Amino acid sequence: MPGISAGDTAWLLVSTAMVMLMTPGLALFYGGMVRKKNVLSTFMHSFFALGLVSIQWALVGYSLSFGKTHSGFIGGFDFLFLNHVGMEARGTVPHLLFMAYQGMFAVITPALISGAYAERIKFSSYCVFTLLWATLVYDPVAHWVWGDGGWLAKRGALDYAGGTVVHLTSGISALVVALMMGKRVGAGTVHRPHNLTMTVIGGGLLWFGWFGFNAGSALAANGAAALALVNTHLAAAGGALAWGLIEMSRIRKATMLGVVSGLVAGLVGITPAAGFVSPMSAIVIGAMAGLVCYGGVMLKARFGYDDALDAFGVHGVGGAFGALATGVFAAKIWGSPSDGVLNQGGSSALLAQMEGVAAVAIFSAVVSFALLKIIDATLGLRVSTDEEREGLDEVLHGESAYDLGQIGSATLTSMPSDEREISEHRREVVIGSEQLA
Repeated sequence: MPGISAGDTAWLLVSTAMVMLMTPGLALFYGGMVRKKNVLSTFMHSFFALGLVSIQWALVGYSLSFGKTHSGFIGGFDFLFLNHVGMEARGTVPHLLFMAYQGMFAVITPALISGAYAERIKFSSYCVFTLLWATLVYDPVAHWVWGDGGWLAKRGALDYAGGTVVHLTSGISALVVALMMGKRVGAGTVHRPHNLTMTVIGGGLLWFGWFGFNAGSALAANGAAALALVNTHLAAAGGALAWGLIEMSRIRKATMLGVVSGLVAGLVGITPAAGFVSPMSAIVIGAMAGLVCYGGVMLKARFGYDDALDAFGVHGVGGAFGALATGVFAAKIWGSPSDGVLNQGGSSALLAQMEGVAAVAIFSAVVSFALLKIIDATLGLRVSTDEEREGLDEVLHGESAYDLGQIGSATLTSMPSDEREISEHRREVVIGSEQLA
């Protein structure tokens, strides 16, 4: 097709697949941190979004985000039901591919919020909230920042790959959800990750997929993509090291959960700046994001809200920090439209970032609050206390991630009688302990 680059198309095809993989990666990351009775329900918050938001995006979301602007605040119905979205060029790639790539961002953003309401939300309420939030929060903000004629873009706000569009919107909304839903039953006790290995694997998939998230946002196989990829990796490394070091200074141990949280914090922090700053600046941003997000996670203990999986502490705080850091470190020589404070750019870039952060945070909070109020008054947000104690996997989905009974029975049939008797006793103790919990 005229105007389409084979190389750019190939890179964006790969990037689209990589960003899609981030959502299952998020399911693993979050799923390992909850209790084993809520693993599948936590997975559903990510996997079901892949279906629900993908269809929403094709029907109306893409049009609202990237259609012809209406006063800079929302796109029109130009691309409703993917009308006029075909194999013609958009930039140097097929229009359909650009739509699909942007759709993967739309999918993972509401899934990030699920870290705040894990282990206590009704599935029906999750579905309604996710659908409405994607339409009324994500789509307008995506248009403000990335749409042709978006008002924040015209004001000079910089967001290379989603610091405000993805992380700030989801993080602020997560805080609103946590405050409105209240604490989980037994929130005063320590909820340890039931499978930290699962979380670490999920973190690794997120790190891998983030190369498509940031470097793919160049929309071309060029130097800008290379810069974004290098900056993404260095920032993740900086965040992991910073989080590990602060743990060493506070508790004398660097934890695996802390290191994987730090690398995600570094990735969040560099996202809005990935194609606008130098690699050395990326290291600083990533390390600072690790420290700032560590403090953000500590806020929930200080103020007493239950952000179950630290969606606000990492994505809300990290997204805001990254957006502001972009206004400080951005440099025209590294592809930024404007210079930041540290590159003799004056304060204009930082002021534009501050305006963008404030506008997106307020809008996300107000709309999320209204949606949650309406849903709570109609469907109800939370499962009952008894259902929460039993676990959402069985109550909401009729299945269990770990069926100890079947595993035990299959193993026992092949054991000698004396070993079988001992194993049966052990299994009874395990099952009895689970029922008490």
